[in-house]
Amino acid sequence: MTFDVVLLLLAGFFGGVLNSLAGGGSFITFPALIFVGVPPIMANATNTFSSFAGYLSGAFAFRRELSSHKKELVVIVLTSLLGGGLGAWLLLLAPEAVFQQAIPWLLLFATVLFIFGSRINQFVSRLSGKHKYASQFGAVLLFLVLLSICIYGGFFNAGLGIIALSYLALAGHSDINAMNGLKLMISSSVSFIAIILFIYNDAIAWFEGGVVLIGTLIGGYMSAHISKRISQRHIRIFVIVMSCAITLYFFVAT
Repeated sequence: MTFDVVLLLLAGFFGGVLNSLAGGGSFITFPALIFVGVPPIMANATNTFSSFAGYLSGAFAFRRELSSHKKELVVIVLTSLLGGGLGAWLLLLAPEAVFQQAIPWLLLFATVLFIFGSRINQFVSRLSGKHKYASQFGAVLLFLVLLSICIYGGFFNAGLGIIALSYLALAGHSDINAMNGLKLMISSSVSFIAIILFIYNDAIAWFEGGVVLIGTLIGGYMSAHISKRISQRHIRIFVIVMSCAITLYFFVAT
């Protein structure tokens, strides 16, 4: 038990650091929960719970940038709650064996998003600048894109922030601070409704999730000091290598 606590605390710490500096913390925390014996679906639900505080505190930090997007924020939050709820519901309906078989593919998708996310966002930004949709068609399309992203986030949290940024670029945003704030509001809303469903269905491993949560809070706080010593480029390379190795492991093991 002591080893499990130390492992989860360290996983949470490094996950919190990575989420603050480069993203990709779920590549550590989710496998760690499975490693200590938490069943896959419960591990995924618990990982969502453990990440929620970081999303919420991050969104609060961008409250000034968000204040100028109040009308849009209402639509984003409501859509995120709807999509996150649907995704979490689909996760809870999925048989354990089926979800376990899907884990490598979900990790692969999240890994590809992490590696090529910035290029995808740049491409989407150029696309949105060249092609303006008719107002009604564009609104429906953007709603469906956001809803799909949030369903994915409710089902499997890893990589949500990256594709949320792609949606915001498609919606015409260019202020990176406002985009980060809106991205965190999407993640917070998706996680919030998903956690409610997970609690109702007793799908969260509270002790293990609490240990990871403590680690993420410490890691997020310490990241300000760590960022001065380690470049984001080196951290990003580390996350890419690690995510590829973990994804390969799950393909071999399942």
